[in-house]
Amino acid sequence: MALSVPLYGTTLVVGPSNVGKTQLTARTLDSWVDEHGPEGIVLLDFAPTVERDGKILGGPLTQFTTVPDGAYHGVVDAHAPRSEGTDDAETLALAVTNADNAAAMLDAAPADPAAVFVNDATIALQSDRALTERLTDYCDRADCAVLNAFESDELGVENPVSENERAALAALRAWADRVVELS
Repeated sequence: MALSVPLYGTTLVVGPSNVGKTQLTARTLDSWVDEHGPEGIVLLDFAPTVERDGKILGGPLTQFTTVPDGAYHGVVDAHAPRSEGTDDAETLALAVTNADNAAAMLDAAPADPAAVFVNDATIALQSDRALTERLTDYCDRADCAVLNAFESDELGVENPVSENERAALAALRAWADRVVELS
């Protein structure tokens, strides 16, 4: 993968499952560490690991890199609502749990980050649209923020979780200095 992401401003990396969003984010984290060191790094990992049709989808950033000592590493044991829920109510309830856990992780993060890396950002934003602004406000405190997010219709479009996710993606796209689309 030859793509690289600038180490300044805000970048949103989007695409369907298994196209390299997490890998690109991990490489960017490694580049930041090489250039600036580990101080002030905040890594928020919201990615669930899902098996679908015998393929593993998603997963943590640590499958591609080692989080440096001294970095804040917030990991949410996230659900994959559309894969785990049996109906809209259960799917939305799982998304609410993800959002609550992500909000707690964001609240615990250092107040003055140098760089923020968010793996699978929209998992945290599938139920609570207000959390999108909290996340972007937090990322705006850093010199560099790189977020990756699932963007595809492959998991459905006619459910509350997908509707909230599309709204969050629209807000993230409008906020980011640049959007990297992988396919």
